[in-house]
Amino acid sequence: MSMRKRPKPAPVADTAHGTHGADVTVVAQPVWLVPAFAAAGALVGWLVKLLANWLVTLRWAPMKGPAELLNSIPEPWLTLLGVVVGVLLGVLLGFITLYESLTVRVSDTHVTLTIHDESRDLRRADLGPVFLDGKTLVLLGLHTEEAAREPCDLDRADVAAAFTGHGYAWVAEDPHKADFHLWVPDTPGLPVGANALLSARAHAMRKTGTAEDVRALRDELNGLGLAVRDEDKRQYWRLPAPPRQGV
Repeated sequence: MSMRKRPKPAPVADTAHGTHGADVTVVAQPVWLVPAFAAAGALVGWLVKLLANWLVTLRWAPMKGPAELLNSIPEPWLTLLGVVVGVLLGVLLGFITLYESLTVRVSDTHVTLTIHDESRDLRRADLGPVFLDGKTLVLLGLHTEEAAREPCDLDRADVAAAFTGHGYAWVAEDPHKADFHLWVPDTPGLPVGANALLSARAHAMRKTGTAEDVRALRDELNGLGLAVRDEDKRQYWRLPAPPRQGV
């Protein structure tokens, strides 16, 4: 049986959020993000100088002592100091934003998700529907299990175009959203160890844990076959559908 070959997506110019090539589509935060943060930091630094100048004219004001200290620095050094410090803080914030942002690389055969300098490579043959759950990119497996769930601040249209351009099954919302259940301690019927992991994750979300801890615990739960989504710091769980015979 002959099969008609699907044409490759036509190359387009580099945009703010994505680049398209003959084989791979990359969706990431734009490269001008760092200089934009630097420019914003310079503006904030200059405004701080103006604020300090205004505060010292008041009979009483919060932070008047630090304002008087800043105002004692002669010009043009005060302005230069404010702008330089603002630029440095802006550059730092820009790089932190890039580090914590998701980069999506899509080809006809693989999807690579990179965040926090860690990459996850997924085969097209193992994937089902793909969608955005609010600000989270979700890739389902062939048996409705979640192959990946990552925070995503990228443009929705760019992400959708990257997947549809390579023939992936993009859907508007989670087709299994109605199957999630609110987790409560000691929920019956979950895989062995799942309640302990959910309890630890709930504690990490509320108090002691970092985003990396919460993400690592989700990966452990996924390894047990449990899909987990969060809403207002509450956890909802779903077990994947049993595999069909012969699949």
